[in-house]
Amino acid sequence: MFLAEFNQAPSEQLKTLLNNCVHIPAWAEKIISERPYSSTSVLLGYAEQLSHTWSWQEIQAALATHPKIGERQAKKQLNAKEQDFSAKEQAGISLDEQTQQALLQGNLEYEQKFGFIFLIKAAGLSSEDILKKLHQRLQNNLAIEKVIVHEQLAAIALLRLSQEVQT
Repeated sequence: MFLAEFNQAPSEQLKTLLNNCVHIPAWAEKIISERPYSSTSVLLGYAEQLSHTWSWQEIQAALATHPKIGERQAKKQLNAKEQDFSAKEQAGISLDEQTQQALLQGNLEYEQKFGFIFLIKAAGLSSEDILKKLHQRLQNNLAIEKVIVHEQLAAIALLRLSQEVQT
C-alpha cells in the first residue's frame, strides 16, 4: 500500500493491516488517529515512538498470537498475511529434524523459565544465529528478558509496517 492510500483508507482496513504487524489495538488506533502522514519515515517514527509505551500486559497479549520460532503448527493459526510475514521472517531457519528438535527444546526451556514464548526478530538470521541467541537469552533474568522481548516485538512490528506501506 502506498502512503497516500494509507492516509485515505478506511479505519477498519487499517486496523487489519496494523493488527497483522502486531496485535496491540491501542497502537493501531493511535497510528490511525494521527493521519495523514507526510512520509513513511514520519509514520514509522511515530509507530516506533508509540511502541515504547506498550505495557507488559499488551505485550503478553500480542505474544499469545505470535508463532513460536520454527514451529509449523502455530503458523496454521495465523491469517494469510501473518503467515506470509512469518514465512519471510523465518526464511533463514532450517527445518531439518535436528534444528526442529533444538528449537522445540529451547522454546520449552525458555517458556518454563519465563512464562512466555521466545521471541526474536528472525529476519536475516540463520538457525544457528537463533539457537545461539536463544541459549544466551536463557541466561537472562526475567526483568532483562521482558525488555528484550519488548524491543524484539517492536522491531518485528516496525519491519512489517515498513513492508506494508511504501512512499
